Amino acid sequence: MTPMSNSEYLTRVQFAEEIAGLQKAVKAAGYTYEGLAKDLGTNKVWLASAIQGQQWVPEEYCVKLAGLLGIPEEQTMFLNNHPYKGNTDPILYRLHEVLDTYGPAIKELIHEKGGNGIMSAIDFAIDVDIVPDEHGDRVVITWNGKLLKYSKMGEYPW
Repeated sequence: MTPMSNSEYLTRVQFAEEIAGLQKAVKAAGYTYEGLAKDLGTNKVWLASAIQGQQWVPEEYCVKLAGLLGIPEEQTMFLNNHPYKGNTDPILYRLHEVLDTYGPAIKELIHEKGGNGIMSAIDFAIDVDIVPDEHGDRVVITWNGKLLKYSKMGEYPW
């Protein structure tokens, strides 16, 4: 995808009006993402991403979400479409910077500890917390992906 400015991204986001309406409904219901995710039975990071228009949401969760927020199901069903993803927010830029800087080292450590394989982004969990610290609060991001060993189908080396 070609990089774009935040304003270009925001005008191109699929379902931008619906997303804004859903975000208003979450606030009007007095929910935090964490509280809503608990009541919905989902991960808070996944839910926040979904409400930002970045995740596909199964129909049954769209229905349950509408019920929790006290809004018509039609106001959540747009989440059941597969989204256009990506933007250039400063936090996202920093996450890319972290992966650019530490990604090769993480890759080496995965291979050193787990052998020839990769981390799944499908069989995957993620969590975000803010931990108080006297020198400034800390962001703690936990990634938990299944180790997928490379297949040795056919002749080796393949």
